[in-house]
Amino acid sequence: MAVASGQSAQAVQAEVEAWIDEQWDAGLTVRQWWGRLADAGLSYSHLEPPFGRSYNREQVAAVFAALRAKGAMGPPAGIGTMLALPTILTHGTQEQIDRFVRPIIDGSEGWCQLFSEPGAGSDLAGLQTRAERDGDEWRVSGQKVWTSTGQVADYGILIARTNPEAPKHQGITYFLFPMHQPGVDVRPLREMTGRAVFNEVFLDGARVPDAYRLGDTNTGWAVANTTLMHERAGIGEASGGYGRAAPGTVAGHLDRPCHEFLTAGRASMVQGHISLGTIHRFIALARERGLLDDPLIRQEIAALHTRVQVIMWSARRAKGGAGSRTGVEGPLAKVAMSQAVEAGRELGCHILGPDAQLWGREAVTDGWFQELVVFSPAPAIYGGTDQVQRNIIGERGLGLPKEPGHPRETPFRELPANTTR
Repeated sequence: MAVASGQSAQAVQAEVEAWIDEQWDAGLTVRQWWGRLADAGLSYSHLEPPFGRSYNREQVAAVFAALRAKGAMGPPAGIGTMLALPTILTHGTQEQIDRFVRPIIDGSEGWCQLFSEPGAGSDLAGLQTRAERDGDEWRVSGQKVWTSTGQVADYGILIARTNPEAPKHQGITYFLFPMHQPGVDVRPLREMTGRAVFNEVFLDGARVPDAYRLGDTNTGWAVANTTLMHERAGIGEASGGYGRAAPGTVAGHLDRPCHEFLTAGRASMVQGHISLGTIHRFIALARERGLLDDPLIRQEIAALHTRVQVIMWSARRAKGGAGSRTGVEGPLAKVAMSQAVEAGRELGCHILGPDAQLWGREAVTDGWFQELVVFSPAPAIYGGTDQVQRNIIGERGLGLPKEPGHPRETPFRELPANTTR
């Protein structure tokens, strides 16, 4: 396929559909199909060549519309594509880009995020995991928690303290950390849903090459802010993936046929967002139960649809150039999606009534809505709590006074060793 960035969205969709007709086969392994998407620049087509096709947002949407229309599996998703990829492209050396980007977009390596700690969640800059230089390597010791997909990751984006004498925001360094080595102990944390999306990770003298340091030593907080910006915006996106296979070597999905994941159903999904597709499900439920003409139900559906559509429009505006940005798009999107999930939970409960309390595959909705209910408190917590996001919006977006605290120049070692550190 020749890159023609001036094409209309309709022309892009037609071209991609023709390409899919030639290339797609549900019997292909996940590795084979993701490789073909990456070779064609269609995994993440907004990227510049050689990784993408420099498509604008309408053209990117056309690529995914073609995949949906043809019933083909979408590209790999997760921490690697949402967080590691844009951070490496922004701050990485050419050698790091050459080493890591292709395995992210073709799904051959999976990633996790090693940021939060037991005493450094909302106050992330208070982290105490240490990295000490040892020749051409760094030795890392400490504990991370709430590490999404850590149990199936090949690499992790890691921030660690490298200078305790510096102020807490200035003594942090960012690493691209190999997970498969001695000194790394990943322990899944089971949630109310019965799943274990999150993990705690113990690091005891684990090593990372200095060549995998992203950015300069002790400037990792600036690099981490790039990651956090993409994380909050990604949580706020009102769209989901199309394939459910996990990238990387650990989950064992790469050499299985694609059709196993296209038909995997609810059991492989985590209900952490509300999309227009979710609203269509609510409409179908209301119709099945004879409630579509109920004025209160209709009003709730309309309100939720409006909320999600505004989230989508806001995401497009944020990607439209510097002149259309406020600087707090990520926190705004994150809070908006948390509220949408809560509104979706209430709407579904009103439609289902007592049936909303029944759990399992035999329950109404095949259990997908009940899982949304149980998972619904999570979006307001992960990625930085909604309270933290509102502080950011107030201070950075509205110019409100910062909360009182220790002077920013205070060395980290002199701060109290507690959860406000």
